[in-house]
Amino acid sequence: MSITPIQTGLVSFGISSKTFHAPFLTTLPEFNLNAVVERSTDQAKEKYPWVKTYRDFESLVSDPNIELIVITSPNETHYPFAKAALEAGKHVVVEKPFTNIAEEARYLVELSEMHKRICSVYHNRRYVADFLTMKDILGRKLLGDLHTFTAHYDRYRPDPRTYGLWREKPQPGSGVLYDLGSHLIDQSLVLFGFPKNILADIRMQKPYSKVDDYFDIQLDYGFLKVTLHSSMLVREMGPRYQLHGTKGSFIKSGEDPQEERLKAGELPVGEEWCYEPEEQYGLIHTEINVQVIREKLTSLKGDFGDYYRNLYKAIRLGEPLTETPSQGYNVIRMIELAFESSEKKQWLEVTGLMPVVTTI
Repeated sequence: MSITPIQTGLVSFGISSKTFHAPFLTTLPEFNLNAVVERSTDQAKEKYPWVKTYRDFESLVSDPNIELIVITSPNETHYPFAKAALEAGKHVVVEKPFTNIAEEARYLVELSEMHKRICSVYHNRRYVADFLTMKDILGRKLLGDLHTFTAHYDRYRPDPRTYGLWREKPQPGSGVLYDLGSHLIDQSLVLFGFPKNILADIRMQKPYSKVDDYFDIQLDYGFLKVTLHSSMLVREMGPRYQLHGTKGSFIKSGEDPQEERLKAGELPVGEEWCYEPEEQYGLIHTEINVQVIREKLTSLKGDFGDYYRNLYKAIRLGEPLTETPSQGYNVIRMIELAFESSEKKQWLEVTGLMPVVTTI
C-alpha cells in the first residue's frame, strides 16, 4: 500500500504529547509531525529539529499544510480548540476527556459530520494487553455468561501533584473521574454496550483535595453487574480486573508496560515492542471442552500505535473510525450521570447516549 503521510500539528508539548503522541507521530510512516504549539519553550524542536514551533493555537490552525491537529492541552481547551480546527477544515484528535460537558461533545459530533472531517477521541486504553486479552476472552465466551466485571484504576499519591496542577483545581473537567474514569467507562461501553442504570459514589478522600480523588461506580446490565473503582490512596495494589462468569473466572493484575517504556524514552519500534512480561499474565480458571483448567493465560500484544494506524486508514482510505466522537460524547454523558447519581445518592436510569457512528 502506498503511504501518503498525514501532515500533523500537535497542541502543547507536555507529558501526554511526549509520552503518548509524539513517539508514534515520529516513528509511524503514516504521519509526519510538522508543527508543535509551545507558548514559551522549544522542547519539541530540540527533540525533533524539523518541526515548526508556533506560539499560539491560531497560527497552527492557519497553517495550510496541516491536515490533522492533535489536542493534548488542558481539558478546558479541548472543546474550543477542536471546534476551531474542525471549522478550519482540519481533522482532529482530542485527548481524553473529550470535553468537559456532554453538550459540547454533542456539538463536536455535529461539526465533524457537517464539515466531513474526522474527530476522534484518544482512548488509548483500548490498545493495552489486559483490555485486548479480556476482549478476546469474552468474544470466545471462555468464562460462559459473564455476571461480574470489576475494574480498578488505583494509585498511591498522598501528596499534591508537582506537575499538571490544573488537574487538581476545582474547575470543569478536573478530578479523577474525568481523568482515569474516562478510560474505565470507555472500556465498559466497548465491552458491554450501554448499561440500564448507574449508581455512583464520588468523593474527596485526601484532606487537601478540592476535586474528586475517589469513585466507585456500579453499572447495571441486568444479569451482568459492572463495578468501576479508583482511589489515589491505595498503596498495595490488588487485582486490576476481575471477571466472573457461569463457567469460570479471569483475574488480572499489573500494568501494561507501554507507558513506562515510553516515559523512559524508548521508541515504539521493533518486534519486541508491546509484549507484556510473563509474570504479569492473568490467571484463568474455567472449563473448556469439559476440562477444567487453571493456568496463566498469555496476554495479547498491546500497541498504542494501532490507534494511529486506524486513524490513518479512516482519513486516507475512508475506512471506519474506531474511536468516534459519538463514543467520546457517551463517556462524558456517563460521567455527568455518575456525578448526578452520587449527589442524589440513588440509582439513575442511563439515558441520552448516542448511537456509535463509525464513518463521516
